[in-house]
Amino acid sequence: MNDETMLRAQDRKINWYPGHMARAKRLLAEQLSRVDAVVELCDARIPRASRNPDLGKLIAGKWHLLVLGKADLAEEAQTRAWLAAYRAQGIEAMSFDSVRGRAKDVVARVERLTQDMVERMAQRGVRKTVRVMIVGVPNVGKSTFTNRINGSTIARTGDRPGVTRSNQWVRITPYLELLDTPGLLWPNLEDQRDAQALAFVGTIGEQAMDQQLLAIHLLEWLMANKHDAAVARFRIRETGGEPLAGLALLEAVCRGRGWLLPGGVCDTDRGAAVVLDEFRAGKLGRVTLQRAPAAGGNA
Repeated sequence: MNDETMLRAQDRKINWYPGHMARAKRLLAEQLSRVDAVVELCDARIPRASRNPDLGKLIAGKWHLLVLGKADLAEEAQTRAWLAAYRAQGIEAMSFDSVRGRAKDVVARVERLTQDMVERMAQRGVRKTVRVMIVGVPNVGKSTFTNRINGSTIARTGDRPGVTRSNQWVRITPYLELLDTPGLLWPNLEDQRDAQALAFVGTIGEQAMDQQLLAIHLLEWLMANKHDAAVARFRIRETGGEPLAGLALLEAVCRGRGWLLPGGVCDTDRGAAVVLDEFRAGKLGRVTLQRAPAAGGNA
């Protein structure tokens, strides 16, 4: 099943670019002249959708490492395929497991990327402190990533977009500093498949679209692509007739999990909220929403 199954009829387009996004872009542009390299963090579940198309122009000329974060929530085979696709394009890329990921692996990659620059400075008698900017879309895990590398809680974290609202410098070693920046989206979410993928993982805030509608679209995708996991997790009873879809599917989840109001009415508000929360927390197992391109394809 390809990404087309993710695009369903919607009441309205998903678009989200609140005022602090413009401020985040300005802060990022102002700090770029002060850094030597950029670590771009994307979500391994949606590698294409979680990469800001504006970023390439902003960081042109900087050493660049692409990190597929939250790899513990994505399918391992797909993550390997995405890494191969990016490397085929000449992009330095690695994955990072938010549970078992080792900070020293990231530090080693950054040191390798900037080795020539450090050696040139050493020849001049200067011990260079490498300054690295961490960038990515909102809620992609930049602050958690920074804290893991640092080994302690320095950067603020949260489960909602926009927790980091200002730049934060973190010293990792005497000669390596990281800058955690606010999440940066782009003004126009023209590809609604990508917009929906961003909404599924929680990158786009709740104001972007109706949460019941979003949960229904997610459930439909899961039933088409991760059927057994969805049926088991949400205790969905199938009758053998037409496949469940739309509001009937969300109501089946509510009945299966016992989310009922007085009179046996399905509590679809609660159902939608829990479906989204449990998916984002990895309760349905490893899921990659966007398939890697075929060999030779453009990532």
